[in-house]
Amino acid sequence: MRFAGWLALHPLRLKQRVKAVTYNIRYGLGQDGRYDLARIADAVKVADVIALQEVDRHWQRSGCVDSPAILASHLPEHHWVYGANLDMDASFRASGGRLVNRRRQFGTMILSRLPIISSRNHMLPKYGTLTQHSIQQGALEAVIQTERNGAVRVYSLHLSHLGPATRIPQVEALLDFHARAPSEGGAWCGGHPDLSAGWTEGEMPPMPAETILMGDFNFEWSAPEYDRIVGAPTARFGRLHGLTGFVDAWVAGGHREDDGATIRSGKRIDFCFVSASIAGQIRSCRIDADALGSDHQPLWIDFDL
Repeated sequence: MRFAGWLALHPLRLKQRVKAVTYNIRYGLGQDGRYDLARIADAVKVADVIALQEVDRHWQRSGCVDSPAILASHLPEHHWVYGANLDMDASFRASGGRLVNRRRQFGTMILSRLPIISSRNHMLPKYGTLTQHSIQQGALEAVIQTERNGAVRVYSLHLSHLGPATRIPQVEALLDFHARAPSEGGAWCGGHPDLSAGWTEGEMPPMPAETILMGDFNFEWSAPEYDRIVGAPTARFGRLHGLTGFVDAWVAGGHREDDGATIRSGKRIDFCFVSASIAGQIRSCRIDADALGSDHQPLWIDFDL
């Protein structure tokens, strides 16, 4: 088993039941008009795996704070990675003329009680608009170790809000790099002719097939993008889920596709899609309708992972 050495050293950190949550936090701006990242952290603190979207750094609207660092400070038992999709200069001159290099960033974040073995940030196709607001978006990947399934890939992602024409290329890109990942291997693979150079430090990291996609997809269950991810619907036989495709965790948790709402307009646009091979390990799925920290509601999934 890969990472057997780590498992031997940390046997008490692993448990079979895993709580996961995805939450578009709208950079901490709550339904009461107040910015409060501590409130966001409190809403998700019991989760083992946390996928966040709309996490910003150094924007004037939110006080020029480093949101990933603040969120991490409120969740000290979680490892974390941040993926900046939109990245612009926000540097300034301090007293005496000293240059302070700073980036204005907007992206996604993953936090996990179990160590994040490796991480990548995949840029998604961007549509160049003339008048509508269009930003660079991406899918942040984290490979984590679970007790039952070994390594599992987790993604936090945020798709375009503009419409199917901008989202379908993003879905196709997502499915493409998802399918390629196991054959490409982990963050490094193979050997190196000079062992003293340290390129092969530690064990070779895995790149598993089992995957969990979480985030704000900006479409509903009736959209063609949804069909592309979970399979086409049929009047007689139901969804044509593929053996190597994805299942909507909300449905696997006992709900109807047309049920539930993750935004105040009554739409369900935040999803968790899981590899068909682990869909049977979902025990429940719920939406926290009481959370006030954003214009979205957190989506919770309980797994036996």
